[in-house]
Amino acid sequence: MNDDSASHGGPAHRSWWDRLGHLFSGEPRNREELIEELRAANANGLLSNETLAMVEGAIKVTELRVDDVMVPRAQIVMLAADAPLPEILATVVESGHSRFPVHGEDKDEILGILLAKDLLRVITRELPFDIHTILRPAVLIPESMRLNVLLAEFRRSRNHMALVVDEYGGVAGLITIEDVLEQIVGEIDDEHDDEEPALIHAGAQGEWTVDALTPIAEFNQATGAHFSDEEFDTVGGLVTAAFGHLPEVGEEIVLEGFLFQVTEADDRRVHQFKVSRHTRHE
Repeated sequence: MNDDSASHGGPAHRSWWDRLGHLFSGEPRNREELIEELRAANANGLLSNETLAMVEGAIKVTELRVDDVMVPRAQIVMLAADAPLPEILATVVESGHSRFPVHGEDKDEILGILLAKDLLRVITRELPFDIHTILRPAVLIPESMRLNVLLAEFRRSRNHMALVVDEYGGVAGLITIEDVLEQIVGEIDDEHDDEEPALIHAGAQGEWTVDALTPIAEFNQATGAHFSDEEFDTVGGLVTAAFGHLPEVGEEIVLEGFLFQVTEADDRRVHQFKVSRHTRHE
């Protein structure tokens, strides 16, 4: 009888159910073993691929910190409190976002959050415009906060966005509830995602048109460069620091075998570069 069970795969089958039973028995286990059991359940048809991905994402959220997934400071669309209404409207429309940090004299002085719907309400009612009267409180969180803790805080406070501050109190980045949820369910596209242009475009003969907000890691991948992103997150930050001043259109600099030429800039920051490999002439 035992031989008959073995011939039908009985022991192996019971072994699987024994493992599954241990999974829900409440016995102490580490995460690696838990994930192994979940993947085994997927292989045996007890969990779909989508469910497995979501469960693994939920487990990963407990291990990630805010600074692992936040939008870096250089890519945050902020509004100056003293900016004229037409300029604010243009920024809101162009970005397509619904929430905007508003700052005072510098970008570390966060006064609050402007919701596009609040701005629209003021405009449609033709009320006197004073941005300070329609700001919502800003939520400030440390870089080290765990994502699962932040998600619970978002749910409790019903906030959708928080500003990330570094150890010195300066703004390091921004994170939304969508950023956290994407770690669980995968990329969430909205009507604006498809409209966002690529940050780097390859041209002929080893040339690239590069948006200044291109992450350094993305630039390295596209060009084969090896720039460090420990000090700066974006190409614009890296190159501007190398210049030692805010460069103007037409200025050039060579960094690690690449020639960066400023093609678009204003009095606040560089917007775009033309980049090519630099051949040193003896």
